[in-house]
Amino acid sequence: MTRVHNFSAGPGVLPESVLQQCQEAIWEFSGSGLGLLETSHRSPPFEAVIQSAVARLGRLLGVSETHEILFLTGGASAQFYMVPMNLLRQGRATYLETGTWSTKAIREARRFGQIDVPFTSTERVPGPTEWGDVPPGTAYLHYTSNNTIMGTEYHHLPRTDVPLVVDASSNMLSRPWPDAAHDILYAGAQKNLGPAGVTVVAIRRELLDACDPELPTLLRYPVHAEKDSMFNTPPTFPIFVVERVCAWIEEQGGLPAIGARNDQKAQKLYQILDGSEFWQGKASPDSRSRMNITFSTGDPALDTRLHTAAAKEGLSGLKGHRSVGGLRASIYNACPPEAVDALADFMTTFERTHG
Repeated sequence: MTRVHNFSAGPGVLPESVLQQCQEAIWEFSGSGLGLLETSHRSPPFEAVIQSAVARLGRLLGVSETHEILFLTGGASAQFYMVPMNLLRQGRATYLETGTWSTKAIREARRFGQIDVPFTSTERVPGPTEWGDVPPGTAYLHYTSNNTIMGTEYHHLPRTDVPLVVDASSNMLSRPWPDAAHDILYAGAQKNLGPAGVTVVAIRRELLDACDPELPTLLRYPVHAEKDSMFNTPPTFPIFVVERVCAWIEEQGGLPAIGARNDQKAQKLYQILDGSEFWQGKASPDSRSRMNITFSTGDPALDTRLHTAAAKEGLSGLKGHRSVGGLRASIYNACPPEAVDALADFMTTFERTHG
């Protein structure tokens, strides 16, 4: 089997060393004589996994002393309603709308209270205080740190005096970032953290007391915190992969090293986009994502020709999101520099042939 270069937006590329560890663990895990998929979540081997995952995430996010780290299900989409269900209580909250995923979060939040949306754009993110002051009585400010569809990303922390909530699904652990400034961080794992099937939530411990106690049991953050994410059977295999990915990040040199490598990969592709009129970038230059590089030739038929030809050359997943078309290269943490080099060479050749 020959592995191809994976530029899919999600589930995204995983480190090859982690995939090899998964292969071994599925067959026989931790000297137990059982495969990981057969191992009880109450067994000592798996308890060691989840404890290590919490510890590694706490170190990388810088929240070990302040936040509870939870492993939940339902993806980030479940957090679109769990956050307002727990915190809003028919009050009001402020959401910054920067694309499809924040729009969906707003739609769910409006079921539970008044939602103010002082900024809306799909092509850029707002400045640190561009939306002005939040109204009195605002329970929290919510933003989406990276928009996978249009390829925009925050490069600064939104400033606010109210609790700060972030959907960091597609760029969590991709760079040094003031994660501890957030009161809730959540992320579907299938971009930078692991496979689909588990959602990471870090919630400030003091905020647990503010959660609505009348919600159904499985929807209450304090319940999951009290039971160490094992109120019900958790997604054991995805949690194992998250733990191994966090170990891999630490082995690479932590977030400073990962962030520097991600910057270099993105810069290589943006230099190509900026260096010729053949290419059209989709995101405003001051808001460009390092994770999802979105672009087009300006001709839908030519875009199709490009991603079709690229796939035949072992460059997979370059078709843009169905809602916007065009092209998209998702270059998450585990996307190696040589994959980006191969894509850059292919783009240069394609422009020479079709420009």
